[in-house]
Amino acid sequence: MAARITVLGSGSSGNCSLLECDGFGILIDCGFSQREIANRLQAIGRNWSHVKAVVLTHTHGDHWNKFALQQLRTQSIPLYLHPLHRRDLSQHEAYAPLHLAGLLREYQPGVAFDLGPVRANSMRVCHDSEPTLAFRFETEAWAYGHASDLGCVDEHLIDMLHGVDALGLEFNHDVPMQRKSRRPRFLVERVLSDDGHLSNEQAVDLLGALYQSDGAKKLRHVIQLHLSRECNTPELARRAGLEALERHSAQTKLITSQQALPTNPVELGVDLPMPKRKAAAVAATPF
Repeated sequence: MAARITVLGSGSSGNCSLLECDGFGILIDCGFSQREIANRLQAIGRNWSHVKAVVLTHTHGDHWNKFALQQLRTQSIPLYLHPLHRRDLSQHEAYAPLHLAGLLREYQPGVAFDLGPVRANSMRVCHDSEPTLAFRFETEAWAYGHASDLGCVDEHLIDMLHGVDALGLEFNHDVPMQRKSRRPRFLVERVLSDDGHLSNEQAVDLLGALYQSDGAKKLRHVIQLHLSRECNTPELARRAGLEALERHSAQTKLITSQQALPTNPVELGVDLPMPKRKAAAVAATPF
């Protein structure tokens, strides 16, 4: 089955990724307006007709958008969410039409469910939007892990990501930049807490643990997600990611997502030689 993952945009102003398998398109979060998602889909040769399901990781406002939810109702696209996500979404006008149309589908952490040809599973992670879920999507041919908006990592997450071909992983902030920022102290402490966001260093530690557990033998691509515009730079995030991959697997490709533009699509399950990467890589365009 032909499969690929494209990050349509990632950051504090909106998050949305498109996972495709055998013509079945799955949006992971929908944190942009209907029109903005349409524009980004068009940039990669797709449109809303390719979207067959949407999976919500949590209910912070940069991961869902009321106009996107209205589009789901218009096109009868089901929204998969944790039962407790209903609590937050039900306060907004876009919720009731989806509910009345029977387009809300619940998932439970640790219980696999099917999205067309794709098998999905989730686990709760530490973040101050409760609950927040990390995901594993897979078929017999490939597996993709998606872990963003989490303040800490444990062995259960490492286990869930074992054997993925590609990994979308949060590289939110640089700790010195976070501490020196002009942000209010409560916000700094919130981001740095176990219920906040992963720093570059924590993301590197997760990669190291994945390699040390022998869980990264198939890992061909690492996609950096949710970079902070105020407390990180693409250059810092890439440097940290590249140094980690040079230690463990110089052949794994690093991709840095942007807020404003989609990434290039990453092919999944393609049996090709691991790409060789030069030690000095070009940084992504700043945003």
